[in-house]
Amino acid sequence: MIARVTTSTQMRSAQSNLQTNLARMAQLQERASSLKAIERPSDDPARAADALAVRAEQRAVTQYSRNADNGNGWLTSADTALGATTDLLNRVRDLTLQGVNDILSPTAKEAIAAELDSLKQDLLAQANTAYLGRTVFAGSSDAGVAFKSDFSFTGVAGATVERRIGADTTVAVNADGAAIFGATAENPVSVFDLLTNISAALRGTATTPPANVGPFLTAVDSRMKTVLSAQADVGVRQAQIQKAGDTLVQRTGALEAQRSSIEDVDLGQAILDLKLQEVTYQSALAVTAKVLQPTLMDFLR
Repeated sequence: MIARVTTSTQMRSAQSNLQTNLARMAQLQERASSLKAIERPSDDPARAADALAVRAEQRAVTQYSRNADNGNGWLTSADTALGATTDLLNRVRDLTLQGVNDILSPTAKEAIAAELDSLKQDLLAQANTAYLGRTVFAGSSDAGVAFKSDFSFTGVAGATVERRIGADTTVAVNADGAAIFGATAENPVSVFDLLTNISAALRGTATTPPANVGPFLTAVDSRMKTVLSAQADVGVRQAQIQKAGDTLVQRTGALEAQRSSIEDVDLGQAILDLKLQEVTYQSALAVTAKVLQPTLMDFLR
């Protein structure tokens, strides 16, 4: 059966085609001005879902990067403090070695003991090193200091402060102040008590053996070994977190490129598509004007 074509049918068809072309041109104008391939999810549900997934991963990577930066700050502070502690203990060893000399006068020994007392306060300052208000040697404690002015430990021994730098990767960013500065099986007295005992031996006021300074050299060397071991461990973890930070920077760039390929449009291509659509629309208008010429009946209505 042959469909009947009337002037009214032609006009409705032409109007529908013109509206379709006009809507397409409006869409391309919006895309060219915003440079976004997806203005709303209904434009392309599949690409919109991909874009949401990429943006979610971008947010996660951004958080991991912040965690890595924060963790690197913690470890840098700990490494600096441990390096300073090593220097202080080297000075303690030199002074202890000087104190072994039996020909030293009481005045000279008192001078050495006084310097050791000063170094003990310097060690306390290093043990209380903080980063952004948190002490790096106090574990999970928020007491404000790892060691009080009486040299007692206020942190949580063995506790770790961790930062997540990947979906399945965490790194401890603190150092155990109790093991480094406090009394342990390897070091029966804390570093502060050790200096107190050396000073007492130099002054001749020691109430417990040894009464001379010589035997303390072994304890000082053992404490230095502990500090150096802790610093090496911090260095390993800092290298790990810095490597992760570099990887996250690369991942950030890759995700941004992926997001751009999904959401953004090429400006040159967008302008070209718009111009082609304008030509198509103008051609449709011209053709419609030629085909649907007004007749006498149009004026008699």
